[in-house]
Amino acid sequence: MKTTVSIYDFRREFADCRPDNFSYEGLGLLYDYIEELETGEGEEYELDVIALCCEWNEDTPENIVANYALDIEDDGNLLANVLDHLNDETMVAGVTDAGTIIYLAY
Repeated sequence: MKTTVSIYDFRREFADCRPDNFSYEGLGLLYDYIEELETGEGEEYELDVIALCCEWNEDTPENIVANYALDIEDDGNLLANVLDHLNDETMVAGVTDAGTIIYLAY
């Protein structure tokens, strides 16, 4: 038996279990990305907050460069350069208005 999870339910599950892992907007981007995956693959996703927190990150381009020791210069296009790198290496769910990136850890 499956239950359809709305964006409200999705955010509430994170608020109850792991409130500090993603921003409000970041959760919206992650939810939309998972919904697109379900549609594209024709397979339902089972919500597992802990697994999502282990698999996905939300961070600034500067922190991503530092945490992964990337050789990416800040030539005024750091966000675009980091996104290019992440799109080559992993999956990106999106970028928040605050400039943080939601990406699959690799």
